[in-house]
Amino acid sequence: MGEKDELVRFGVSFPAPLIEQFDHFIDEQGYTNRSEAIRDMARKAMLDSSGLGGDEYVAGTIVVVYDHHVRELPIVLMDIQHDFHHDIVSNMHVHLNHDQCLEVIVVRGQLTRLRKLHEQIQTQKGVAYAELSVTFAEQQPVDGSHFHAPHHHHHNHEG
Repeated sequence: MGEKDELVRFGVSFPAPLIEQFDHFIDEQGYTNRSEAIRDMARKAMLDSSGLGGDEYVAGTIVVVYDHHVRELPIVLMDIQHDFHHDIVSNMHVHLNHDQCLEVIVVRGQLTRLRKLHEQIQTQKGVAYAELSVTFAEQQPVDGSHFHAPHHHHHNHEG
């Protein structure tokens, strides 16, 4: 919120048990008052990828948990990411336990394409969890460039 933004006050009614839970929650999160917490919740809700148009230029993450023992799944996931390499900024791979891996894929691009990437990952057999979370939205790419049509290519990752 900028210094010049005018604050508008309004009242909100909560059932007593819910406000107790909310106060406990915001205290755990480090908020000093309810208004800060509600403002952040409102911002997050407006950036929810389901509420944005497909042409929006966004940045965020795709968090994936999958069973790396499922036949060919690591290779399939890598191929999918290569198909969307223009939209992927970075990724981090963590071995959670003997069976499961966690990947955090940092993405930036047109929301329609990021939703397609998320869908292709989410629908793979062996993927237990996949969530697209948008954390930033802009009208234009931040570097001033224009969108490029994806170049499709294939890499052979056999060892």
